Amino acid sequence: MLKSMKAAALAGAGFIALGAGQASAEDMTACLITKTDTNPFFVKMKEGAAAKAEELGMTLKSYAGRIDGDSESQVSAIETCIADGAKGILITASDTAGIVPAVQKARDAGILVIALDTPLSPVDAADATFATDNFLAGELIGKWAAAKLGEAAADAKIAFLDLTPSQPSVDVLRDQGFMKGFGIELGNPDVIGDEDDPRIVGHDVTNGNEEGGRTAIENLMQKDPLINVVYTINEPAAAGAYEGLRAVGREGDVTIVSVDGGCPGVKNVQEGVIGATSQQYPLRMASLGIEAIKAYADTGELPKPTEGKDFFDTGVALVTDQPMEGIDSITSEEGLALCWG
Repeated sequence: MLKSMKAAALAGAGFIALGAGQASAEDMTACLITKTDTNPFFVKMKEGAAAKAEELGMTLKSYAGRIDGDSESQVSAIETCIADGAKGILITASDTAGIVPAVQKARDAGILVIALDTPLSPVDAADATFATDNFLAGELIGKWAAAKLGEAAADAKIAFLDLTPSQPSVDVLRDQGFMKGFGIELGNPDVIGDEDDPRIVGHDVTNGNEEGGRTAIENLMQKDPLINVVYTINEPAAAGAYEGLRAVGREGDVTIVSVDGGCPGVKNVQEGVIGATSQQYPLRMASLGIEAIKAYADTGELPKPTEGKDFFDTGVALVTDQPMEGIDSITSEEGLALCWG
């Protein structure tokens, strides 16, 4: 689908109508707005967007929140993109519901808005979403963790290291996917923390970084020092959880699972810090997003979702060096060859 969109864009001879005149691709601006500019995931996303924009002769302007959860800076970035006359905005929203009014202003101004990685709430608040199937990503690591524990899964003590109090969609999807995969009955699938399974020790937030991961596991270990499974929203949080466990001598007997599949995280799988992680592909998300903006500017064609889904699925793979029967996975060596491409 996107290949055909790209072909249509090229067939448009690289020109778009602007009022009474015309402008070349060099005058076409796209914006990338990420949650932070320090998380390696978003660094890779920026690389993908920048490379594709350069290839297509477009100008890319990049913005980010100060920390994960900083929605105010993202709103300001959208306003700047509107004022600059951007043709499209790619955004990984920190507050997936709170950002919607600002996104609507951009769409009302004729700007194509594509959510990357994190669907907006509701998902159709953006013109399109290019993302990992985040529920499936969580489900894969949940199934793997349950298979690894075997019969002991029935008495597991699970810590959930989530993202932020606002529960953005990516946070909810991964958390709930893990529960389904592990065999925990869901409450409201759109909410974190309303389940009553006795295996759940508790939830804490990490802001998606290492310091937050360590603090969260320390808090939850105070509730139950016998935690033996740790779900983490991403790999920086997983690294922090591991350090917190190592500080009390528990790093060797607790199973940590995560999502992202970045090169540092896959190396942590290789080194035994993380048991399994679901790998996603932010460079591809951003690259496809820039192509879609170019096609929309040239032809007016909107990107289409993957058949049967409300977003364009950019793929996911379970990475582990401890494969479990019946669960498709790739090795850490294979994951390192693919990480975030």
